[in-house]
Amino acid sequence: MQAIQFTGKGEATLAHLSIGPVPSGHALLRVKASGLCHTDIDVLHARYGEGAFPVIPGHEYAGTVEAVADDVTNVAAGDRVVVDPNLPCGRCAACRKGLSNLCVSLKAYGVTHNGGFADLSLVKVEHLHPIGDMPFHIAALAEPLACVANGLTAANVIGKAPIVPDNALVFGAGPIGLLMALSLKAQGVASVTVADINESRLAFAESLGLKGAVSGSTAITAAARTFDFIADATGIAAVVEGMIPLLADGGTALVFGVCAPEARITVAPFEIFRRQLKLVGSHSLNRNIPDALTILRKDGAVMERLVSHRLPLAEMLPFFEKKPSDPATMKVQFVAD
Repeated sequence: MQAIQFTGKGEATLAHLSIGPVPSGHALLRVKASGLCHTDIDVLHARYGEGAFPVIPGHEYAGTVEAVADDVTNVAAGDRVVVDPNLPCGRCAACRKGLSNLCVSLKAYGVTHNGGFADLSLVKVEHLHPIGDMPFHIAALAEPLACVANGLTAANVIGKAPIVPDNALVFGAGPIGLLMALSLKAQGVASVTVADINESRLAFAESLGLKGAVSGSTAITAAARTFDFIADATGIAAVVEGMIPLLADGGTALVFGVCAPEARITVAPFEIFRRQLKLVGSHSLNRNIPDALTILRKDGAVMERLVSHRLPLAEMLPFFEKKPSDPATMKVQFVAD
């Protein structure tokens, strides 16, 4: 089979590899769509996970079941599925609390185990979710959207007894920020604003039915203490710090972007106390693929517009080697015929 393989730190190649028999409890998946995430670049440069080389990247993928192990009865050849990539231990304190995304020894397809940038992928069947007739390139958005769903669940915007904010602000008009903003809109938030420094990306956000505002502009600063919910999808510490003055009393700030581990912010504890603010963190996904598929069945036609590139595997390699300079580049996917 053909695959993109990370052979060492900073070393990515298009390889022809063999794949072994289907192990017990597994299915062999023919990959139909696999999305590129910044995490893949971090894996390549050993900045995320264990730096397990060689490894096939790709944790946002969907496809058809090609074959199953003899002991598998709940999945069959021909099934159309999407993958939940996280591989928790199921035994540690976090797993026992239902926080499998915080597993002390968390592993994942595309990070520590071979993932979806390949013709074929071996996946444990309990990590497969049926997608019905959903197009594969839309289904491949389920993993990043599940990360969004995990954040919105932590912030109590979705869940068993959700509190839907009247208005929301999302910093960052990249693919993940727009998925966050569109999910808020899908949950019934009346006014969703996206802030970014790139005006072409803001124009794109507005074409999706969202409001746009330039980060740091008077339009933002004049809105101090008015937003019920604010999320950072930039991973910039200064942006995270700047969310607090913009929150309405009783509001919630979600730290969703990945800031550098050494980054620090300054927040006045008295302000959090006096204005009853809530600061929420979110990491990865926590068995949220079903939530994501529910959102995609409702709003997939809009979210599909975030897929800016659908490419054969051989044309994916340059996107691992150099960050795209074109702001119109959103979600880049390997899509098979």
